[in-house]
Amino acid sequence: MKAQKRVILAITGASGAIYGLKAIDALQDLNVEVHLIISQMGVQVIAQETKLTAQDLHKRVDHVYQPEDLSAPIASGSFTTDGMLLVPCSIKTLSGIANSYAENLVQRAADVCLKEGRPLLLALRETPLHAGHLQLMVQATTSGAIIYPLAPTFYNRPQTIDELVDATVGRMLARLGIENSLYQPWDGQNH
Repeated sequence: MKAQKRVILAITGASGAIYGLKAIDALQDLNVEVHLIISQMGVQVIAQETKLTAQDLHKRVDHVYQPEDLSAPIASGSFTTDGMLLVPCSIKTLSGIANSYAENLVQRAADVCLKEGRPLLLALRETPLHAGHLQLMVQATTSGAIIYPLAPTFYNRPQTIDELVDATVGRMLARLGIENSLYQPWDGQNH
């Protein structure tokens, strides 16, 4: 019997908390063990963009960590995971990861994934981008991170915001190697 998958999910202070919420629900539906970190600004964005609180999200996951707890199990390479999603990922967090500056648990857990060769997906929600942002993305990619701009697809002809979010989150999970049915892979046909 295959062991249950284990994923770290971080929600940081970029707009787009809905993607993080959907990722939590999708991972739970797929019976993936979720280890959640929400940055201080992530807590504020969740409150501003949704009707939920961070505590509401804590109830939906298996493990919750405080962003300043650098002694958490996920801060060590000996704690095996199937990867990490930062959904959404702020440019500030990208900068810390790109520069190996692990001042908090989000950045440290991401750095651990990179040093251990585990998938690290950074779902960036920033636009427009200047040269400094692009350089940080190149740095992070060079270290092994997956840069995943939160840009929805339209070939599946979504009718609602939920359908846009589902397809984006489904594609993120697939990129991490987690099979799901939230999105339809492109098959060359109109749907």
